[in-house]
This record gives sequence, C-alpha cells and structure tokens, in this order.
Amino acid sequence: MKTSVHSVHSLYSIILALGIAVSVVACVASTSNQEGIWGYMNNSALTSKVKSTLMANPTVKYLPITVTSCSGIVQLSGVVESAAQEQMAVKIAASVPGVTKVEDHLVMGHYTARQ
Repeated sequence: MKTSVHSVHSLYSIILALGIAVSVVACVASTSNQEGIWGYMNNSALTSKVKSTLMANPTVKYLPITVTSCSGIVQLSGVVESAAQEQMAVKIAASVPGVTKVEDHLVMGHYTARQ
C-alpha cells in the first residue's frame, strides 16, 4: 500500500495540532487560580511587555532577569550587580501598564555575560 506525501503531512499536522492543544490545556490547568485560557494569554502578554521594557533599558538590558506574571503580579528573579540595578528593574516592571504588583526575587552578585 502506497502512502502519499500529502497524507503523511496531514498526519503530522494533526499530531502537531493535538500536541499544541494538550500543551495549552496543561498550562491553563497548572495556573493556580484557574483563570482559564484568557488569563493565561493575558499573563503571557504581560510577561512579554515587561521583558521587552527591561530589554529597552541599558542599565538592566544584559542582566539575567527572569520575568513571570499571574493576574497582574509580576515576579522578577535573577542576578543583579548593584542595588541601583535592582531598583531600576523593579521600577521598570512596575511602570508597565497592567502590572499591579512587583515581587522582587532578585539577588545581588557578580554576573558575567556569555560572549
């Protein structure tokens, strides 16, 4: 029995779509307050806005700061080299529309960027 290239691609497309659907459902189910798919998408959008705003600032641009968000609360974690950098990162995150609170989990230490 011959299998056409088109039917193989269709099968892969179906498997990919199912995988994406399962991933989205798993992410939504893991959200602690069960805010649903729209809440998950809003959290992702807010996280992206905060990350891009941090990347636009030369003081904190190259620091390894991780951003997560849930229901308007943004958590910053990572390494900063000074209190000034820490304060700047928190101030930048708080300035993003939609952020209601910033949780500062940044630690001071020495960070060397990868070349």
